[in-house]
Amino acid sequence: MSGKKTSSSSAAADGEASFESVLERLEAVVQRLERGDLSLDDSLKAYEEGIGLVRSAQGRLDGMERRLEELLADGRTAPLVPPSDDEG
Repeated sequence: MSGKKTSSSSAAADGEASFESVLERLEAVVQRLERGDLSLDDSLKAYEEGIGLVRSAQGRLDGMERRLEELLADGRTAPLVPPSDDEG
């Protein structure tokens, strides 16, 4: 096997990466695209990588949201309520 990363190996690596790591990778992809010095083919590859990273991040957020809903639904944890201005 070659050492070159493919989009499928990148997707597999996303399963192990932290949410913050995925966001950092996405920001790097966006910066590469915004520079405007990529060829059309490389731009398309970077865009595809970015879409995969967005989907990965969204999936993680959805999972976190479900977990929070479970914690709030079981009655063991009260919803977080920001302090009001009157409590000062």
